[in-house]
Amino acid sequence: MNLLLLTILIPFVGGLVLLLLKGEAAKWISLAFSLLTLGAAVGMYQFFELNEQVQFVSNTVWMEALGLNFYFGADGISLVLVLLTTLLTPLIVLSAFGRNYSGVFLGLILLMESALVGVFTARDAFLFYVFWELALIPIYFICLYWGGENRGRITFKFFLYTLVGSLIMLMGVIYLYLQTEAQFGMASFAWEDISRLKLSTLEQSWLFWSFFAAFAIKMPVFPLHTWQPDTYTNAPAQGTMLLSGIMLKMGIYGVIRWMIPVLPEAMVEWAMLAVVLSVVGIVYASVIAIQQKEYKRLIAYSSIAHVGLIAAGIFTHSVHGIQGAMIQMLSHGVCAVGMFFVIDIIMQRTNTQQLESLGGIRNQAPVLTIFAVIVMLGSVSLPLTSGFVGEFILFVSVFEFNPYLAAVAGLTIILGAVYMLNSFQKSMLGEPRPEFASFKDLNWSEFAVLAVVSLLILYIGVYPKTFMELSEPSVKLMLGKYSGFTLN
Repeated sequence: MNLLLLTILIPFVGGLVLLLLKGEAAKWISLAFSLLTLGAAVGMYQFFELNEQVQFVSNTVWMEALGLNFYFGADGISLVLVLLTTLLTPLIVLSAFGRNYSGVFLGLILLMESALVGVFTARDAFLFYVFWELALIPIYFICLYWGGENRGRITFKFFLYTLVGSLIMLMGVIYLYLQTEAQFGMASFAWEDISRLKLSTLEQSWLFWSFFAAFAIKMPVFPLHTWQPDTYTNAPAQGTMLLSGIMLKMGIYGVIRWMIPVLPEAMVEWAMLAVVLSVVGIVYASVIAIQQKEYKRLIAYSSIAHVGLIAAGIFTHSVHGIQGAMIQMLSHGVCAVGMFFVIDIIMQRTNTQQLESLGGIRNQAPVLTIFAVIVMLGSVSLPLTSGFVGEFILFVSVFEFNPYLAAVAGLTIILGAVYMLNSFQKSMLGEPRPEFASFKDLNWSEFAVLAVVSLLILYIGVYPKTFMELSEPSVKLMLGKYSGFTLN
């Protein structure tokens, strides 16, 4: 069977099976299904030819009268995100081993993995929309049933934001579908057909905002970010890992896949505004993060700042910008999972995430502290860590676009170091607290998760070529073909 289809079907089947299971067996079965999915993705990587072609294609008629197909395929851009999704999901599942979660909870994680892979590989606009919506359902129930205080109100706000953005995007998808019929004589949702449409400047402008609304909410980009801090803070740790580590990449991917090739003139016309909003979000979120007293909320605002830089890079409409975004999506996903898991471990052992109530943990948990240092340094972009590679390339792209905006965006490094080092000092360093005398160091599953995260942070930082060479041909083809200029 097609390896790409396996990466979608294995977690889908596993998720359905786990909805019926209880007890410890559910944890091991969920881990087995997530590792099988990772194996299929690694197989895709092994057989992937380093070029711009779409590979592992599967195209089956769904509703012929409407031009709908189950059309999947992966170029280098898609494969990077498939690898990210399938690498992080087993870690997220394993992070739940020491927690009292049911088979339903673990099944929802696998169902979400299936939907995410579908989003990153759908070559049909309506199919992309379907998987986009399907990814929302599992995380909605994860947050609603296993979230913290006020989870009903907070989850509804998250759901409402995302749903409204999705419906606006659907209007754009339908318009593009009708335009294929008007221009080619046959209606189609296929990416190849939509990307060769001849659209006026006015059409592209309103379509730009139709798609940008959905993608900006999902990332999120200032000022459409207000759902994020509460949702990240109140979701269970594994839900926050899914949201920050993988789900927000749906919005970034959507811009790259559907806006750059379909709306090239609008991307240029509105680039300055989009970059300015992204840079404002970087500074705003960083300043707010410094003021936070709750550890999890601090990292939630940190995520907004990091994603703001990624968004700014994409809208520079350059190879540097998109390649920097690709590697930074990997880095941010890995670091976010590691950081939120460190916080979850601390919360499980101390029953608090108030920074002022923490301190001295390094004395009881030296191994946890070592891993926390590595994850923190990756988050603040220390050279030879994953964060440095992506942020450096992104800064280059923003500087080439506008040096003044690059200077402001550069504050993310300084401010990021302030709040990350300060939070580490308050939580890990200082005199031992008597109430934490029984604080235990990592168990085997926690050690395994943080060890893999740390190795990935160092590996990507030292040898990013593994992932960057996958996406580069597709990025150059996309910009050269759809931006009206020739790349060297």
